[in-house]
Order: sequence, then structure tokens, then C-alpha cells
Amino acid sequence: MKSIDIDDTDLRLLDALQSDAAISNQDLAAQVHVSPPTCLRRVKRLRDAGLIERQIAVLSADKLAPVLGHGLSAIVEVSLDHQGVELLDAFEQRVAADSAVQQCYRVSPGPDFVLIVHVADMPGYQALAQRLFTQDANVRNVKAYFSLKRAKFEPKMAIPSVKRT
Repeated sequence: MKSIDIDDTDLRLLDALQSDAAISNQDLAAQVHVSPPTCLRRVKRLRDAGLIERQIAVLSADKLAPVLGHGLSAIVEVSLDHQGVELLDAFEQRVAADSAVQQCYRVSPGPDFVLIVHVADMPGYQALAQRLFTQDANVRNVKAYFSLKRAKFEPKMAIPSVKRT
């Protein structure tokens, strides 16, 4: 990834796009107070530099629950027996490839990984545990915390230096 100089306008663009990535270029330009061609060029530059990884839709779990069920969310701490770089990388790649794993963090101190997982139900969690933890001889300890209620979910990064105009 190449280095990029960003200014206050870029920060305002990033902040606005975090709230609504589907906003039209025209509306985004008006919101950030730049011309539409300038807005388009800057957003492309931010994407090309990797500051915007991807654009996604954040789904409403509550509104999808009647169709999909509420499911089961868990925060899972995983400690490995051996922490060699190759072993950490291999475990990370395996869990990151699993569709039930929504987030994966390599952490320190404490466990080696913290995962956020979402499955249909407890049998789904059991299958995930078998697939990712039990079959791996290097997994020493797993501690799961099951979510009773999601009080907040906000993927937006705080950009404190943004000057609103």
C-alpha cells in the first residue's frame, strides 16, 4: 500500500462515507463542500490508497430475525499451545476463512485470539467449535461468552479532527 497525504477534506469524505457509502457523488460533494469532479477524484484516490477497504451493507439482525432466526453470537477467546509465527498465521488464516467468524483479532496479553462469531444456534456453535478448535491439536484453551443482547454495533471509526463545515 502506497503512502498518501490526506487533508481535512479527505477526512470529511471518509467520515461521510462511513455513515452512508451509497450516497451519490453529487450529494457527497455538496455535503463536503467540493465540486463533484473533485469529490470523485478524491474518493478514487482514497480507494486506490487502501484507506477505503471495501463498501458493504450493514444488515439489521433484528429485522432479519423473523426470516433467519436470531442466531447465536459469541465472543471467543482462544489460546494456543505454541505461538510460533507459522502456527499463529495458520490458525488465523483458518478461522478467517470460516464464514461464521465475523471478526478475528490477534491480541496480547492474555489469549492469542479473540473472535466474534455468529451461528444459527447452539448446535451450530458446537459444529464451529469442533471445526476450528477441537480438531486443532495446537488449541490449548477456548473460552466463549454468549451474547444476550447487542447494546451497540458501530463499524464507524471516529475521526476526531474532522472540521464540520
